[in-house]
Amino acid sequence: MEFQLVADNLRESFRVIASSRTGGELHELRGVSIASAGATFQMFNAAFLSAPVANETELKQRVRLPVAHFDQRGQEWAYWVCEDWIEQPARKRSRRWLEHYGLRLSTELPGMIADRILPPARPLPHIDVRRVGGAATWDAFCEIGSVCFHVPITWFREVFDNARVWDRFMSYVGYVDDEPVATTSIVSGAGVIGVYNVATLPGSRRRGFGEAVMRHALAEVGRERGMERVILQSTPAGLGLYERMGFRTVARVAVYSS
Repeated sequence: MEFQLVADNLRESFRVIASSRTGGELHELRGVSIASAGATFQMFNAAFLSAPVANETELKQRVRLPVAHFDQRGQEWAYWVCEDWIEQPARKRSRRWLEHYGLRLSTELPGMIADRILPPARPLPHIDVRRVGGAATWDAFCEIGSVCFHVPITWFREVFDNARVWDRFMSYVGYVDDEPVATTSIVSGAGVIGVYNVATLPGSRRRGFGEAVMRHALAEVGRERGMERVILQSTPAGLGLYERMGFRTVARVAVYSS
């Protein structure tokens, strides 16, 4: 099931971040995974479905478990729901039950997969790509993330404040004229390569910088580990680009926040 590759790698990306932090927690509950960074930025205090949901009774149980977990800790959190885990007709009613337990829909993302990455449809600009591994690249990565994902810079820095995270959350910053403009992160796991944190500063968009950084990151990981299938979750703005790169939609991820 291709949707499961998307779901499992997404969960692994959060596990990498949570396991790098002193206050992070990893728990496997009945059909639910917890990967919580214990951070102010609630999107990184996360729960995920980890097994099929056959009916509404099971769905309610899968919602109550993480609600109880995070309520006990007094933490704001997010439920990253790969809806393909949920059988019909429970899937149609999933939003109702999540909202019943105090979770509001924040965004819906198509989960995509590419068996191979197609060549660029246009010449890409030259960009100096550096892997995050020191204070300068860490600052640049967090600053771009803060702007592009609309969160306070202190929240973003808190999530990525441990150097251990970069060992497996492999991240890259693209520079133009020595100014940071774009980022990409890569997580290998569940038999695929996951692409995350694709972001370009507003003043540098529609010039190919984001695509160039992403392709550089994938090529480097391919040389190091051997290229596998690639997954990502797309924003509406990126969907056309990813389709041109060879990605196709195989899943739907709904993100709910407390």
